[in-house]
Amino acid sequence: MSERAAPFYCPYCGDEDLRPSEEGHGAWECAACNRAFQLKFLGLLSRGVKQEERGGAEI
Repeated sequence: MSERAAPFYCPYCGDEDLRPSEEGHGAWECAACNRAFQLKFLGLLSRGVKQEERGGAEI
């Protein structure tokens, strides 16, 4: 089993100085803005991602 991915930057200030928090699984602390946040995977969408067709002029 592979390790879980870590966030690359803070969702509030954009800084990259993140550390795992002691609050639990998926919790992170940002040293730059002094905020704590938690990431959680909710699941896969049953409908998937669909791209809309764009009705542009043909060349």
